Amino acid sequence: MTYPPGGTPDPYQPQQPYGQQPYDPTSGQPYGAPSSGQPSSGQPYSGQPGYGQPYGAQPGYGAPYAPVTSTNTMAILALVFAFVFSPAAIVLGHIAKKQIRQTGEQGEGLATAGLWLGYIFTALGLLVCIGYVIIVVIAVGSSATTSP
Repeated sequence: MTYPPGGTPDPYQPQQPYGQQPYDPTSGQPYGAPSSGQPSSGQPYSGQPGYGQPYGAQPGYGAPYAPVTSTNTMAILALVFAFVFSPAAIVLGHIAKKQIRQTGEQGEGLATAGLWLGYIFTALGLLVCIGYVIIVVIAVGSSATTSP
């Protein structure tokens, strides 16, 4: 909303509905409009376009937006599969990093995280499997020596 020249809005006065130009209470004319006997400058007092004008090209503010690049799907899948089936995360992470280098998509951090978690969880899974094998071998060996 625009205000009278040099003035601020009076919080106790009723506000103009949106889309209507505020009126000067002394002349009954919209602000910036010529009243009887006054020369017209042809523009609203604030130098901005008046109300009721159709939408057109707006002035630019700063640089235009950069094109939005999508996140690589393989990178997302690598992170998800790190928690579901970690060997697949290793494969998907390497594929995602290669695609990101070629296409310039986003998701390098996701691919790296999926790759590292895939390696860590695969190593932990292998250690658990080796531990089970050792426990079974010890259990079978001890039962064979204690049997009559």
